[in-house]
Amino acid sequence: MRILVSGSLAYDRIMSFPGSFADHILPEKIHILNVCFLVEGLEEKFGGTAGNIAYCLKLLGEDPTIVASAGKDFAAYEAWLRHCGLSLQGIRRIGGEFTAGAYITTDRSDNQITGFNPGAMKHTADYPVDDTDPADTIAIVAPGNLQDMQDFPRRYKAKGIPVMVDPGQNITAFSGEQLTEMLTGATYLISNDYELQLIENATKLTLAEIKARAGVVITTLGENGSLIRQGETETHIAPCPVAEVQDPTGAGDAYRAGFIKGLIMGKAPADAAKLGSVSAAYAVEKHGTQEHQFTWDDFLARYASVFGAL
Repeated sequence: MRILVSGSLAYDRIMSFPGSFADHILPEKIHILNVCFLVEGLEEKFGGTAGNIAYCLKLLGEDPTIVASAGKDFAAYEAWLRHCGLSLQGIRRIGGEFTAGAYITTDRSDNQITGFNPGAMKHTADYPVDDTDPADTIAIVAPGNLQDMQDFPRRYKAKGIPVMVDPGQNITAFSGEQLTEMLTGATYLISNDYELQLIENATKLTLAEIKARAGVVITTLGENGSLIRQGETETHIAPCPVAEVQDPTGAGDAYRAGFIKGLIMGKAPADAAKLGSVSAAYAVEKHGTQEHQFTWDDFLARYASVFGAL
């Protein structure tokens, strides 16, 4: 089955500050803030919602198409995607921009200061879907270019392509009317519990009204698992135990990949969510969003230890 994964491609550039930000910021001088933090090196990791989801889907034995924009500095990321066996066919190159980048500095108390340059993500992916077979395609629209996040759900729904709408961290960039349009008629709406509340607040829709507009409402709850709401049915899915939480960043993207894998296998949404739980567990056990690895046999064994044979 063809899997279209639209969203972002980004470099995560991570720096560690050995002190505390609070020791260097004078509250009474905040109106003329001018600080410099001497960091202990820099790590560059590959990220972005589309990249993360596609990476996990590849581990799960699928061949997703990344639908996103990348910039003039994309060579290292491109080499990584090729190494992983992922297609570059859906990636639009923007020569005059840098690939999106997050610049994250963390102090010893785990406080973070982040700067994000959207770069090439300011440009739409311009990916054609007119010839896509809806009977053999599933799509996810994850946070990325704002116009793409509005246009792709419209196009997928018009074509009858099952689509998972994932507004995520971009919720506040849309009006209530735009969010309502995005989720109405979506096959799946996925968010965490905080984001779901933001959607309710922005759209002025109740949870019951959201459930009536979207086929399945998936709510991730971090270490507490996830909720699958379909019609009047609400199913709680337990989390997969982890050896040690190293970095929760990227767990949501891994969950989405596992969920989609379950759907492709013909599983009901509540059962597909179990694959999402196992996939997310691998992600949180490594620093970075594309650092974990597993074989399908590893995955099946871990799944069976928690949920029984797949």
